[in-house]
Amino acid sequence: MATDARSIYISALRNTHAMEQQGLQQMEIQVSRLERYPDYSALLSRHIETTRQQVQRLEQALQAAGESASTLKEAVTSAAGSVGATVHGLFQDEMLKNLYAGYAYQYEQIAAYRSLIAIAEAAGETAHVPAFRQSIQEEEQAAQQSAELIEPVTRQYVELTTSGEKADR
Repeated sequence: MATDARSIYISALRNTHAMEQQGLQQMEIQVSRLERYPDYSALLSRHIETTRQQVQRLEQALQAAGESASTLKEAVTSAAGSVGATVHGLFQDEMLKNLYAGYAYQYEQIAAYRSLIAIAEAAGETAHVPAFRQSIQEEEQAAQQSAELIEPVTRQYVELTTSGEKADR
């Protein structure tokens, strides 16, 4: 168990890295299922690239601290990401559930990065704080873009469903 600020910082870095990896995996699964929702697909594709950059920033911070990502946490969160995406895929309104979850997930990531910054400052590990702040801005932008898609995607889903077309992809 972490008992000093630096150990807590390393743990927070690993946790945030695992969270980003989980989100990346979920988005990669989801984007392949959005043929009828090009705006949503484009948003996810853009955020996949952003998330890859965020993962790299976290890996740089871990390397600078002489550490690496936790393979156990990566494995557990990877499995959780696959299960979450698969469960939503069982339902006709899969993309709506994924959109809601993605919107909420952006705020979880914002909170995680804010916490990481506070921990980094307490540990005196401030070199990567600007990169973490950049990640917060990116997550806030993604949350706003997701919010703007909720109504149009929902309307398109209703239109496809009520016209008898396949609406789940």
